[in-house]
Amino acid sequence: MAPIVSRPWRDGDERGMEAQHVTVDERELKEFCEQVFIRLGVPPKDAKTTIDVLVLADLRGIESHGVARLPRYVNGVKAGYIKPIERSRVVKETKTTALIDGEQSLGQVVSRKGMELAIRKAKETSVGIVTVRNSNHYGIAGYYTLMALEQDMIGVSMTNAAPLVVPTFGRNAILGTNPISVAAPASRERPFVLDMATSVVPRGKLEVLDRKGLPMPPGWAVDETGRSSADPSRVLNAMAKRLGGGILPLGGEGEEHSGHKGYGLALMVDVFSGVLSGAATGLKVNAEERKPDVGHFFMALDPAAFRPLDEFRLDMDRLARELKVSPKAQGQTRIYVHGEKSFTRMERFRKEGIPLDPKVVEALKKIGSELGVKWPK
Repeated sequence: MAPIVSRPWRDGDERGMEAQHVTVDERELKEFCEQVFIRLGVPPKDAKTTIDVLVLADLRGIESHGVARLPRYVNGVKAGYIKPIERSRVVKETKTTALIDGEQSLGQVVSRKGMELAIRKAKETSVGIVTVRNSNHYGIAGYYTLMALEQDMIGVSMTNAAPLVVPTFGRNAILGTNPISVAAPASRERPFVLDMATSVVPRGKLEVLDRKGLPMPPGWAVDETGRSSADPSRVLNAMAKRLGGGILPLGGEGEEHSGHKGYGLALMVDVFSGVLSGAATGLKVNAEERKPDVGHFFMALDPAAFRPLDEFRLDMDRLARELKVSPKAQGQTRIYVHGEKSFTRMERFRKEGIPLDPKVVEALKKIGSELGVKWPK
């Protein structure tokens, strides 16, 4: 593991942000985190699945959903609202659909099972749709759509979440950041991988800035008064204590910049993930309670059911190139297709190591010390 160094670390969302970080080898980081879960009674296979999701987030530059979240899962297992032994079961099923009850198991483990089932159904019937209820936080939505990509399928993944987002014209958080991921295979070009929150930012972005002592850009969130705030600590504290305020939906405040559209997308995710599965919705979703009851939605779709797969992939290439060779705005040199930056970052971090915030490293070391797991040297 390399020592702490100070240099600009640019990622697609925080350009030019100076970040002092610790670089950790992917394999060593996974081994450490897996051992933490195993010490908590999680079977090795399930520990590996969970950590694969968390580390992939860090590899793709989504540090808000990476190993920084490990304390949340550790606390959940210790408190009993996350069950270390996977107990999920299929409660209703047709040729193309299924409903899984997660039985409060680790969200990543249940969700992998859900997407695997959707893919199996899609191989048989061209489409597979699986909903999950009574689950926990499942990590990055893109992990599950990448599973569909491996089978040359289009993947869709959504989840609802604890109430953090203020509806348009509201002042209290009612909906979650409710992410959506859609992935589609290409041929020579990178596959299309959309992985986004339906809020301006996920809560993890506020936590990252709070750890670094940095202000939020205007338009990210409102405080308990319902007014835009630059103080991530104040907003996080108000949300945690249910005093009011929260993150704004995609588009920002009001309707001038289409905040109502982000609000609508967040609500749509709650319909597909929560209402359709029978999971908690809106204010009832709370990952800090004894029974979070988070809901997920997974779909796998075989393009070959509509046209030859090679033709589909070649047209995905053509569309991507059409976008990338189009005229650039003044001062810009490149147009990206969703997923490109993350794939590039993942390749670099696998070679150079994964950069982690020193405060995250200290939190991980503390957990390791408590459970007798040594931090990699």
